[in-house]
Amino acid sequence: MLARLAQAEPAIAAVAGDLELAEAIAWPGMPIYEVPTATVRPVLEAAAKDGYDQAAVLAADAADVPGMILGKLLRPLSSKPVAVAPNGSGGGLLAVATHLPPPDWLADCDLDDASPTLLRKGAPQPSDVESTADWRRLRGPADLATLDLALEGWETTRALLGG
Repeated sequence: MLARLAQAEPAIAAVAGDLELAEAIAWPGMPIYEVPTATVRPVLEAAAKDGYDQAAVLAADAADVPGMILGKLLRPLSSKPVAVAPNGSGGGLLAVATHLPPPDWLADCDLDDASPTLLRKGAPQPSDVESTADWRRLRGPADLATLDLALEGWETTRALLGG
């Protein structure tokens, strides 16, 4: 889904135990970052070391995210240091985006437990963290009912989840 965004270069971040899976699902030439923890800050720091000016960390369990949602996540970076997209189907975040290197005040967080409020607590001004449009994540069986059957790729998703 990220490959369709102009000027966006998708990558995969994985802890050591998930590198084999990351390599299996990445297409040729896609960067894979080995990170020590499955949290936001190590991913952002890896992207910064690779020379990127901005980066977004998107939850791996985000399904059928429209490009417009991701574009709305990146847009505030023209005037704000950090943008977050909440998880629309429960707690946590869908994604965090920032200028690189990430601001020192940006707390390391797990997307499963973080919130816009948590990230605003460390900011010099709460308005430094812009909250954008939310989207759902697939965090449990009930979330499968939220998938749009009309979207391209549904058959593949159903095959992966149903065996």
